[in-house]
Amino acid sequence: MNYKEEINYKPLVLSSGLGSVLGSGLIVGIASTITIWQNVLNLTTSQVGIVSSLLTFSIAIGSFLAGKISKKMGLVNAFNKINILFIIGSILIILAKNFPMLSVGTVLAGFATGVDLPVSLTVISHDAPDEKKSAEMISETQVYWTIGILVSVIVAFITSKMNGALSAQIVMGTMLLVSILTIVFRNTNSNIKKIHDLAPKEVKNDKKVSLIDLLFKGDKKYLQFFVCIIVFYCGWNLLANTFGQFQTFMLVKANASQTFATGAGLVLTVLILIVAMLFSKIAGGKNRNVAFSIGIITIITALIGLAMTASNIVLIVVWLALQNIGSTLAGEAMYKVWTQESFPSEYRSSVQGFINGFSRLLCAGFAIITPVLVMPENIRTTMIAFAGLIAIAGIFGFLQIRLQKKYNIGRN
Repeated sequence: MNYKEEINYKPLVLSSGLGSVLGSGLIVGIASTITIWQNVLNLTTSQVGIVSSLLTFSIAIGSFLAGKISKKMGLVNAFNKINILFIIGSILIILAKNFPMLSVGTVLAGFATGVDLPVSLTVISHDAPDEKKSAEMISETQVYWTIGILVSVIVAFITSKMNGALSAQIVMGTMLLVSILTIVFRNTNSNIKKIHDLAPKEVKNDKKVSLIDLLFKGDKKYLQFFVCIIVFYCGWNLLANTFGQFQTFMLVKANASQTFATGAGLVLTVLILIVAMLFSKIAGGKNRNVAFSIGIITIITALIGLAMTASNIVLIVVWLALQNIGSTLAGEAMYKVWTQESFPSEYRSSVQGFINGFSRLLCAGFAIITPVLVMPENIRTTMIAFAGLIAIAGIFGFLQIRLQKKYNIGRN
């Protein structure tokens, strides 16, 4: 059997991508319905903040532990079963009668998505026949991340006028259905099983696999890769998280109506989806580095534009559109591909999990002051500062590209 030609890898991408739908769908779903839960369960403002923090921290802890869990359970076994926790968590959220029940459900679902992302990406890179195919498939999962955002936003918008907790329950019920589909599909699809069987077998090794040893006692290139990737991703993610959580807030504070702000958000998300789909087609080739360069320049230009025209609603939306395009070309997808290409397969879950977790904790802390930073009177200074941050992140991104060329890794 010809490994490359006769195997259809689309089911593997779909099964991994469904995990991304759950990750973004949960974050946006909780964010868009938390005020409903506040009213229905009589939550205090502090309790609302605690739920949001629990979600962020549970995802971070899941990411940190992804490597250990995949080694303990086995990579494919963890991939197939981890979302059982998401099912349990989402059921608890849907049936929540009080703050503790909502909190426990949020923690379980968040932890599952935190584990799933690095594990599912490692499964792809492990099962792929070559680096080009791996890069293409990993970048395609970013399309599903955007789909998860769209699904949650659209369902929340359609059901927003329903009474009681029904809207929030339907949003979370949609994610519950996706999680059940994910479990069933990963465990029963014969094509996926065939791909797993043809991939190199997981080696049982009693020797402890230590990320610390790899970075500080192994080949120096791994520490160089790690530093470049984590600096790039943390810088980019601070910007992405700010716009993801506070884009609507920023538009409303600039005197846009809630309807305009929400509608603009939907249009921008569709734009991201289109660009992500286009980028996935070139992620396995040399043109991805050209796209990265264009992306960094576009982000910085858009941020400076926002700083200069912070009071014009139409121009704000235009600059936001450019920022979103740039962030899709030079952002999450590139980070995922770099991480999976640059480290030995047995360390990939640990590296991806650590960077995901560390970055999310950083964003959680930064989110405390973000609402003040995006107020109209501060927006100019904030956008200039972000432009500088992305310039630094971009430098480390270009260093990563240079390192990959030096060590003949990736599509360079």
